Amino acid sequence: MTMTSQERFRRMFEHRDADRVPIIDSPWGPTVERWHTEGMPEDVNFTDFFDIDHVSGLHLDNSPQYPEKTVEETEDSITVTTSWGVTVRNWKHAASTPEYLDFTITDPDKWRAAKKRITPSEDRIDWDTLKRDYAVWRKNGHWTHAVLWFGFDVTHARVVGTERLLMAMIEQPEWCLDMFNHMLDVNIALLERVIDAGYTFDSTFTYDDMGYKGRQFFSMDTFRELLKPVHKRAIEWAHSKGMKTELHSCGNIRPFVDEFVEIGLDALNPLEVKAGMDAVELKKTFGNDLVLHGGINAVSWNHLETLEAEMREKLPVLKASGGYICSSDHSVPSSVSLEDFRRFVELAKELGSY
Repeated sequence: MTMTSQERFRRMFEHRDADRVPIIDSPWGPTVERWHTEGMPEDVNFTDFFDIDHVSGLHLDNSPQYPEKTVEETEDSITVTTSWGVTVRNWKHAASTPEYLDFTITDPDKWRAAKKRITPSEDRIDWDTLKRDYAVWRKNGHWTHAVLWFGFDVTHARVVGTERLLMAMIEQPEWCLDMFNHMLDVNIALLERVIDAGYTFDSTFTYDDMGYKGRQFFSMDTFRELLKPVHKRAIEWAHSKGMKTELHSCGNIRPFVDEFVEIGLDALNPLEVKAGMDAVELKKTFGNDLVLHGGINAVSWNHLETLEAEMREKLPVLKASGGYICSSDHSVPSSVSLEDFRRFVELAKELGSY
């Protein structure tokens, strides 16, 4: 029997077999541009084109709502100011992270000024999308999630700057705690309104990159003091609403995984191979407690023999007793052709079937 995406994901979170593992990924914009030149119609979503799984969700606005404007636009990039008061350059045709150029919130006083602007209000909820799309998501069997926007990653990159936040976590921890907790408070308050209006979600999804290659951005003590408590609160709130919880954390966060399992995290993504994350080891250690999402090395995706060998080694282990969602360990780079990705999907369906 062919299952819907919602049914497959639900089985994975219950650590049970399904018809196959869910298959989903996040291609860069330039990757999709390439696929269009190679035969994918521009009016078709890549998930439909490749017949993979559908995940749909809601992102709420817990920013200070500073004015957004275009500062400069060239053939290759566009520089804008964001609702968090950050000046950022985005590249148009390159698979790359943005370049953060300037920040408005640079000290506790400027945070306090911004915080006064961050209060729950109806205009922070995309009611139009919910009214237009939610019934379609449910009718078509999508897995649905609501994004919780708080923590180290979104604060360092998109709010105050990396070096500034890392220094503050040591020298001004109370400032950091206030930012992390207020972002979560407002996000929860907004999502409570959505739930009260009759919209429900299968899970929450939190972005909080806490590692880089081989190590973490901060010590275990700092994690336990500043981040573990706020993540615990987010997980407990989600569970009280009947939602599963998933964390996206790039880099090597292996020392933190035990702590996340302890506080009840349900799923972890993306299991970045090149940073030192070992999905097979995580499966053997936490297979009964944690859904693993990712772990297929994006670096190998345009080398089909290497990719196939990796998938044949990993998927039989990772899919055992459910608890696995198949994807790259980050995003699909623009070096991956339409046919390369088609082959990945074929292998994932073959090797991920029960």
